[in-house]
Amino acid sequence: MSLHRWAWRVSVAAAAAVLGLSTQFGAVANAASAAQVPLDDLEVTTTQVASGLDRPTAMVTPEDGSNRMLITEKPGTVRAYHADTGLSADPLLDISDRITSSGNEQGLLGIATASDFAQDPALYVAYTSAPDGTLTLSRFPMDSPSQSPVSAAGEEILLTQEHADYGNHNGGALAFGPEGYLYWSLGDGGGSGDPLDNGQDPSTLLGTIVRLDVSQTCGDNNYCVPPDNPFVSDPEARSEIWVYGLRNAWRFSFDSADDSLWIADVGQGSIEEVNHLAAGEAGTNFGWSCMEGSTVFDEERCASDADYTDPVFSYPHEDGACSVTGGYVYRGEEFTELADGTYVMTDYCNGAAWGVRAADDGTYTAARIGELPIQTTTFGVGPAGELYLANDLPGQLHRVEFEGPEPAAQCTVDYQVDSQWGTGFTASVTITNTSEEPVTGWSLEWSFTAGQQITNGWQAEVTQTGTMVTATNMSWNDTISPGGTQQFGFQGTLDGANPAPTEFTLNGSPCQ
Repeated sequence: MSLHRWAWRVSVAAAAAVLGLSTQFGAVANAASAAQVPLDDLEVTTTQVASGLDRPTAMVTPEDGSNRMLITEKPGTVRAYHADTGLSADPLLDISDRITSSGNEQGLLGIATASDFAQDPALYVAYTSAPDGTLTLSRFPMDSPSQSPVSAAGEEILLTQEHADYGNHNGGALAFGPEGYLYWSLGDGGGSGDPLDNGQDPSTLLGTIVRLDVSQTCGDNNYCVPPDNPFVSDPEARSEIWVYGLRNAWRFSFDSADDSLWIADVGQGSIEEVNHLAAGEAGTNFGWSCMEGSTVFDEERCASDADYTDPVFSYPHEDGACSVTGGYVYRGEEFTELADGTYVMTDYCNGAAWGVRAADDGTYTAARIGELPIQTTTFGVGPAGELYLANDLPGQLHRVEFEGPEPAAQCTVDYQVDSQWGTGFTASVTITNTSEEPVTGWSLEWSFTAGQQITNGWQAEVTQTGTMVTATNMSWNDTISPGGTQQFGFQGTLDGANPAPTEFTLNGSPCQ
């Protein structure tokens, strides 16, 4: 039987995947996480910001200060989105004349821009070329970062890989790594169960992620192979390969905080998986098609001397799950205290959202963190570092947001009816600050449920709109010290019952 690089890289238990339980397990690679909210308390949400996309597949934000995002559409166009002006009506680039998208997984699949885009603008794209589906990596130089449209006639083909036997498993993810090299994922050649036996064959680019230096040329190639690629000295392997043994790494991304690489690999019929490599970790064999996830798929394809690396997270095809769409590690500013260091991913079919975190001690924690729009095909990082996603046939662009648990109560309220007569009553309210910080400037709100009406108040400005009552401090009692109290009272009218309010909020936060 084959050797595994287990090192406690174990798949999440099926029960945990189904029930959405948080699971902690070990790993080889790790990444720092400053997130303050446990995954069990984190919930991901979205806000739709655009629609009308034609089967979006990938997105990138150029580093040129334009604050726009570029989104690829499967038929062969690139559209620009800006938060102020929305989705552009006309494409930035149109190469539909050279693309085959007849297969569901074919088309314009990936896009990337280099970090020096402002000085040397160019679009890098991955697509399946007509007529036979050849996997193609190309560059489209631009006259300036603001050029629109970009001329399709200026295409410079960098690298191709034949892919004529089957229309599926084309990979297509593109990203520039932290060292400036371009990474490109290619599927295993398609079919079911790796019929061409490419997964464990490093003499082909199929089933791999390649790493190229596209800033220069070498010989007849429009790229050079970086000298530290793991197979540069192996005559039986393609020197462009960075990692292999992948079935269809549809989406991968780098963590901007530690340069580690996250790879979401679409499974065969049972398991979806996520792999994580430390910065610079290369030559990794992820096991396909000997392995699917951490489970043996085809023992005849397993080699006794092979070193297979198991995923850091996986989930089964249950509850309608079918295909993983990998995302990014959140490193934005708006939700730092909730989600920093969380790798966000989803399933194309059922929309289940997962969060995975890598800790400094080498362990990983994963949990279901909600649901995202179905048919999510890609995630992206916007100009301000916030996450976005786009979905396939709905053709929508969504901004990804996060919510945490309700804040713990920092106050208590004692509500007392002091006197009551006929149609009138008086009441006193005591607020206690149970936090460790003073409250400076306070506003207490509650609702009456039986038609009570405030007529006047003392030691606070008490007003009422409909059923909602607001009591605001006076100038001389605007501070409630830690453990301290403030008291006020009011007079009101009633018509029958006079139930006490049951919920109070102080400056928008609930009190006990």
